[in-house]
Amino acid sequence: MRARNGFAVLAVAAMMAATAACTATGSSDDSDGDVTLSVWSWRPEDAAVYKQIFAKFHDSHPHIKVDFKPYKSTEYNTILSTGLTQAGGPDVAQLRAYGGVQPLIEAGDLVPLEGRVAGLSNFETASLDGSRGKKDGKVYGVPLEMSTFQIYYDKDIFAKYQLQPPTTWDQMISAAKTLQTDGVTPFAVAGKDTWLLPLYDDTFGATRYGGPDFEKKLLAGQAKFTDPEYVAALDVLNLLKPYFPKDLMALGEADVQTLFATGKAAMIPEGSFALAPMKAINPKLNLGVFNAPPAPGALVNKPLQVGWVDASYGLNAKSEHQKEALELLEWMSGAEFGQMVADNLKQVSLVKGVQSSDPLLSQMVQAYQKDPTPYLMLVDFRYGTPLGSDLQAAGLQKMLLGQQTAAQVAGDIQGGVSQWFKP
Repeated sequence: MRARNGFAVLAVAAMMAATAACTATGSSDDSDGDVTLSVWSWRPEDAAVYKQIFAKFHDSHPHIKVDFKPYKSTEYNTILSTGLTQAGGPDVAQLRAYGGVQPLIEAGDLVPLEGRVAGLSNFETASLDGSRGKKDGKVYGVPLEMSTFQIYYDKDIFAKYQLQPPTTWDQMISAAKTLQTDGVTPFAVAGKDTWLLPLYDDTFGATRYGGPDFEKKLLAGQAKFTDPEYVAALDVLNLLKPYFPKDLMALGEADVQTLFATGKAAMIPEGSFALAPMKAINPKLNLGVFNAPPAPGALVNKPLQVGWVDASYGLNAKSEHQKEALELLEWMSGAEFGQMVADNLKQVSLVKGVQSSDPLLSQMVQAYQKDPTPYLMLVDFRYGTPLGSDLQAAGLQKMLLGQQTAAQVAGDIQGGVSQWFKP
């Protein structure tokens, strides 16, 4: 249903019909003929910035307003899958990448965008792969941003204790011991939000299992998660556990971001997406970043930068305002939105030619371009049930609690993934 002219709808029955139509999806028709689009996201921390961004869109598209509705990240998948199938759902939705979007595609909940959004040509092919249907090869989302995962450090704390960003594993452990002796938590790490644990392991352990080379072998059926190199990479977190918070299983992501941003921890393994939230906690935070040095026994003798296409925005197949929603998605595929993602959201835009003005983000991107390694479980092993990332997250939590060995965790991952993955 398109926007209506309110002056022509005078009868009570017609008004009731219009009201029902307005609630058929999350969008609505204003009395002056304007359309309000509902946009859903899993990023409540970005709400204020998105208000500014969509105000910019409204300036050039005065007939369209955007209602940004963020939900808690850990609850979003369920909320979205339900919302796309019934009244009150979004017109445009932030989508998980790779295997995370496949159930929505296969259910017919999303509209393929090729031929509908010309701006898809503003992205590299690899950037579009995160929202591409596994079976039909079609693109269902306008890429939002790329995420990298690395170690932030507090430059002021490092200066206070005369520390430098480590270039070897021994230097990193030595710095951690110095900090711990002086009452500073070396690494702010969360065990409660288990989705972070696989990222921690890739950040510290990808060099141990071989990074991209191991990925290629896995996909070709020439390696398994039970191989000694991967088991040793899981065990890397046990080597670092003495320098994690003692109550890490009670801490979520927001807790450790606050721990770090308030100067109670010197380092935090975190995503590029965490830069703005941590700066919001403490605008004076003096940040630097580095990638973990090669772990003991590493197969790769240089630091690797974890990275992946993290999110896109797609069109609800049940939206009553697909024309206007496509206008929004077209704008989101362009340089104006991309630059605001880089400068306002402080995330890594995937629009060709967009450069971040933030030196830390630029450093992260350059490191990824030089020595990339994938977020292995998200990019390759979320295409079936059980998800590889769920298996690894649950296993690593048990390992850090002393309930499982690294070898047992690896066995559970291999056993679970083998139920659906075929090389």
